[in-house]
Amino acid sequence: MTYKTDIEIAQECEMLNIKEIAKKAHIDEKYIEQYGNYKAKIDTALLKDSDKKDGKLILVTAITPTPAGEGKTTTTIGLADGLKRIGKDVTVALREPSLGPVFGVKGGAAGGGYAQVVPMEDINLHFTGDFHAIGAANNLLAAMLDNHIQQGNKLGIDVRRITWKRCVDMNDRQLRFVTDGLGGKANGVPREDGFDITVASEIMAVFCLANSITDLKERLSRIIVAYTYDDKPVTAGDLKAVGAMTALLKDAIKPNLVQTLEGTPAFVHGGPFANIAHGCNSVIATKMALKMGDYTVTEAGFGADLGAEKFLDIKCRMAGLTPDAVVVVATVRALKMHGGLAKTQLNEEDVVALEKGIPNLLRHISNITNVYKLPCVVAVNRFPTDTDKEIEFIISKCRELGVNTVLSTVWAEGGKGGEELAKEVVRLCEEEEGDFTFSYSDDLSISEKIEAVVKKVYGGDGITIMPNAQKQIEQLENLGFGNVPVCIAKTQYSFSDDPTKLGAPENFKVTVKNVKVSAGAGFIVVLTGDILTMPGLPKAPAAEKIDVDENGKISGLF
Repeated sequence: MTYKTDIEIAQECEMLNIKEIAKKAHIDEKYIEQYGNYKAKIDTALLKDSDKKDGKLILVTAITPTPAGEGKTTTTIGLADGLKRIGKDVTVALREPSLGPVFGVKGGAAGGGYAQVVPMEDINLHFTGDFHAIGAANNLLAAMLDNHIQQGNKLGIDVRRITWKRCVDMNDRQLRFVTDGLGGKANGVPREDGFDITVASEIMAVFCLANSITDLKERLSRIIVAYTYDDKPVTAGDLKAVGAMTALLKDAIKPNLVQTLEGTPAFVHGGPFANIAHGCNSVIATKMALKMGDYTVTEAGFGADLGAEKFLDIKCRMAGLTPDAVVVVATVRALKMHGGLAKTQLNEEDVVALEKGIPNLLRHISNITNVYKLPCVVAVNRFPTDTDKEIEFIISKCRELGVNTVLSTVWAEGGKGGEELAKEVVRLCEEEEGDFTFSYSDDLSISEKIEAVVKKVYGGDGITIMPNAQKQIEQLENLGFGNVPVCIAKTQYSFSDDPTKLGAPENFKVTVKNVKVSAGAGFIVVLTGDILTMPGLPKAPAAEKIDVDENGKISGLF
């Protein structure tokens, strides 16, 4: 059987004019700023002006990812379309894709098959320019910092203690470590420097956690870019950069409205990575989606130990959000990989491998229901090679934890394949009340918060803090940052900090290598394992297969 590619399916869709989508989302035309016929930005004044009660919030997360794929974004979109098909007033809130994965190895992030948001090419490429604006604001701050040093360094910045990097929204390992300011006195002060990918920039985190332009400005002003010779932090506010940075972001901060293949309103806005940042779309877009629909489906990046943990412990804490239900996405194929099978062995029935791999799913479920105390359902993305025996095994194991399992076929059938999942989600929202709890309290020390996540969420024995990281923790606590959440950067491929430890590993410790503050975002970044804030391209980048014909039609995107 020949399957159509994601981009072919998306290009065949007859999209509705974005004004029609706005009507479905109860958005008055005065708030719409159109970008052509199928994209729009929505004025943030809508949030202040609307007196509609917030709808129910559904979080979609997943098991620990494998090369077999889980389909989390696809499930999120298919569930929203499924809710619409059973008569619910629904919106969806997603992250914007980064160009790094689009041209690298992971591909785009607009869903797949018959559960996509469109226009797919626009969303995966430049979209409405938000990431360009974020990169420009980041690099303006870098330029003003180096210019301040060049023009006499009135603040006494120690050039060996500059923490602010430039950024670009591309996988470019060549830029991880650079020496700049070369060429003599007129060309700057020579120093070691480096680039992050835009989605790892603190500006992205600030952008996604801000509640308003005013809040955005306040957060930007608190960003620490360097330290002085006498150990005092230097902020973007000290450099008088905040007004200009906000001017670059004033349009970007407005959420983007697009549609699913079935015409469900979709807010796609912001996109920090979940392994190195907090992995959630913007607070403003989520709140707008909640105002405009009775049900809002959103997602968090990678597995529940990363995206969902940060969604719940950081975003919900800061924005005052409480999910009404959580969907954990799994596949038989991925669980068999966690059980030790190679990708080439997944097409054959193997309940033994499934039994070895299913503890990964069960730990994620337990975290949602026992640590965070939220109602949960498992969505199994069914593949043609999955057998009834394998599916029944998963259903019975989840039932032991008091959680229902629903088969999802949204990739092949769109909203129709998400109707059963939609019904279970509605039941959870209406019949089961959670007792939402964070995995740690604000008053714990930085190291106690890290340890709480490692023990409660990852299933580890504790943490090993390297001497350099211990000094950084002490300095940050002395500066008054001890009471903020922690954002742990670790591999997405394991509960531990070792990507080779699949399934649900036990008897491990997580090594804390570096700790730094994102004062504007309002959290502490904890670096573990070999985490890179600037990815590289693979041997055969996805970019090699992307092309445009004489009519401007793009092919090769996935």
